[in-house]
Amino acid sequence: MKLKAYLFVFDGLADWEPALALCEIRKSDKYEVLTAGRSRETVVTMGGLRVVPDIAMDEDEIEPRETAIFILPGGAQWEKGPDGKVDELLRRLHAEDILIGALCAATLEIARAGLTAGVRHTSNAKSYLKKMVPEYKDEPFYVDELAVTDHKIITASGLGSVEFAREVIRELGIYGEADMRMWFEMFKNGAIPASMR
Repeated sequence: MKLKAYLFVFDGLADWEPALALCEIRKSDKYEVLTAGRSRETVVTMGGLRVVPDIAMDEDEIEPRETAIFILPGGAQWEKGPDGKVDELLRRLHAEDILIGALCAATLEIARAGLTAGVRHTSNAKSYLKKMVPEYKDEPFYVDELAVTDHKIITASGLGSVEFAREVIRELGIYGEADMRMWFEMFKNGAIPASMR
C-alpha cells in the first residue's frame, strides 16, 4: 500500500501554489495523491477549477500511519480566523512525525496550531504573522526565506511555490540531491541541462 499525500481543498484555495509539488509527488509513483475537504461537496479554487474532495474530514479519519504529507495551500479563508478541526488534525499529525506543508496564508494555521514553537519557519512576512495571529510569539524562529523545513514542518511564502516543491522533493526522497538541484534550476531559473538540449 502506498502512503498518502493529502492536499486540503476549500473554496478559494490558491491552486497554483502546491501544483509543482503535487506533480512531482504523483510522477514519482511512490505516493497516492488525495484531496481532503471539510465535506465531499465540490470546491472552486481561486483559478476556477472545480475539485471534488476524495475524503471528507467530517466523515473520514486521516490515519497518520498511512500519511506521507499533508499540504495546506494558501487562500483568503485562512485570514478569517482559526479552524479548530484543522488545528486538531495538524497537531495529531505533527505528534506522529508526519510531514506537514503550508504555503502563504496557510502558514497562519500552522502558527495558530502552535507548530511554530521552537521550529524555524517562514510566511509572507513576520509582520503578517504577528498581525493575523495575535498570539504568535515565535519571532526568534522566523526565517526570511521563501521556504524552510524544520521538525517535519515545511512553510513557504506565497511567492515560494518552487522552493516549497524543492523542500517536498527533498523530504519525501523523490529525487537525489543532484537531480533535485537540476530540477530546481530548471523550474526556478529556466536552466535547461545540456543533456536535455
